[in-house]
Amino acid sequence: MQEIVLIFLGALALLFAARKVARRVGLVDKPNARKLHHGHIPLVGGVSVYFSLWILYALQPGWLPDFGVYMICATLLLLVGVLDDRFDLPVMPRMGLQALVATIMMWNGLYLASLGNILFGYELLLGTVGYVITLFAVIGAINAFNMVDGIDGLLGALSCVTFGSLGIIFFMGGNDEVAMWCMCLMAACMPYILLNLGIPWGRKFKVFMGDAGSMLIGFTVIWLLIIATQGSDAVMKPVTALWLIAVPLMDMMRVMIARIRRGSSPFRPDREHMHHILMRAGLSGRWTLLIMTSAQVFCGMLGIILEGYRVSDNWQLSIFVVSFISMMLALQSVERLKMTFGRLLAVK
Repeated sequence: MQEIVLIFLGALALLFAARKVARRVGLVDKPNARKLHHGHIPLVGGVSVYFSLWILYALQPGWLPDFGVYMICATLLLLVGVLDDRFDLPVMPRMGLQALVATIMMWNGLYLASLGNILFGYELLLGTVGYVITLFAVIGAINAFNMVDGIDGLLGALSCVTFGSLGIIFFMGGNDEVAMWCMCLMAACMPYILLNLGIPWGRKFKVFMGDAGSMLIGFTVIWLLIIATQGSDAVMKPVTALWLIAVPLMDMMRVMIARIRRGSSPFRPDREHMHHILMRAGLSGRWTLLIMTSAQVFCGMLGIILEGYRVSDNWQLSIFVVSFISMMLALQSVERLKMTFGRLLAVK
């Protein structure tokens, strides 16, 4: 428990220190056509989380397996993320770096070797194809968490729910050390959430996570999910992992499908994410945050329950696919209703 408190206090102190440095070096987010905030906001949430991990390592060096390899990947992501936050890098250098850290991870022996018993009770072993799927899984997780970083508090809240759900799963599986590592990750994200939402110091000390932070969090999530689902020490079915990142994953899949159907690049930014649609429908940022976080809490709890009751992989996958389709239809309905009411008001 003391580690959680120390990580929280350390992350909070790091945030206050880093935001001063960020203003001096120009590591700030400026308003534009897609970013409607006010003022120049320091992009230091990821820096705070990164250095908090070193504090955690100093306190408990044995909690995360292969910490050295993980931190090599995390450091590369942080450096390129900070450069992207400062100079707005093109997509390809970032994608190349994400592929590199995936390769380092797989070289260390951490990859998707099995997708579980999703073939009507038979295990789907991937063989060498597993390396390709792992590459896409790493890039997908990184960009899923990057894409949800669109309104105050959302990335931090969804990350905390995912880390908390993973912690519960690891506790259930008897891996208490990695479970505690997940809980400390929640503590590292909490100071960012508070300052990002202006609690309790107001907007004067507001900070953003930045691409450095969202890429670090996305990579950390996929690293933990692979530990949780692969090998003899696995604590959950691979299909259960879908529930623990359901909201970021579903949102990314829906947006990318829509972009490809329009003939655009799947990585081209727009304002068609779930949080954009809910806010266009008239919800405030706080209500949108509450709804999306609650949805992820529900999905995480459902995944934990399905795992706890050993529900088959086929049923879990079927429920997830139905949930994804239902989410797409619901958001389409919200957009149509908004357009219909807009036309009616225009006529009046």
